[in-house]
Amino acid sequence: MEQKKLPLVIVTGPTAVGKTSLSVALAKRVGGEIVSADSMQVYRGMDIGSAKVTKEEMQGIPHYLIDEFDPAEEFHVVKFQEYAKRYIREIHERGKLPILVGGTGFYIQAVLYDIDFTENGEDSACRESLQELARKEGAEKLHELLREVDPASADAIHANNVKRVIRALEFYHETGRRISEHNEAERQKESPYNFAYFVLNDKRERLYHNIDLRVDAMMAQGLLGEVRAQSAAG
Repeated sequence: MEQKKLPLVIVTGPTAVGKTSLSVALAKRVGGEIVSADSMQVYRGMDIGSAKVTKEEMQGIPHYLIDEFDPAEEFHVVKFQEYAKRYIREIHERGKLPILVGGTGFYIQAVLYDIDFTENGEDSACRESLQELARKEGAEKLHELLREVDPASADAIHANNVKRVIRALEFYHETGRRISEHNEAERQKESPYNFAYFVLNDKRERLYHNIDLRVDAMMAQGLLGEVRAQSAAG
């Protein structure tokens, strides 16, 4: 007998579009609990710069993958996938509806289609070599290497996202395949979830205005001090 798919709601969209308030209101309406799909809010102490959801904003709705790791700890898509899948299962077992919320699209796709990352092994020598290259010659040089072997990934990954650039180069080095092709093939798989996918959007002018207001608020809340504290800790 075919296993029944677990229900899952996804709420995503650009920065400052209103994902937090809408997802909390939705969770209150349908009996949901929220799993964050944000690559920065998972870290403790990075509250202001990540626009981390506050206790007041949560309005009593349980949130997961918020404040779970120290900035010095490694956190990547594979670890996110592992934790998110576990939380989704546990939420469902409690009779609640899991709601995956955030703007890190690659993380969402990794869970939604259960992307298999096991083909990418652990080559610490390759990783250390690429990290050293980034330190000596800069992120742009690393990004140029990626564009030579995997243009689609280079288009999708910003040069400053050094971790993802390195991961894509590692994958090519280890397998001889482009990670963009691997991920696209994985996305063709049938999702293990019975999902509803909501992408919020707004007029560009309004989004930019909201972002400007958010940055002003972050500065007033002490963003520079938070950055200095993280730099000192690192």
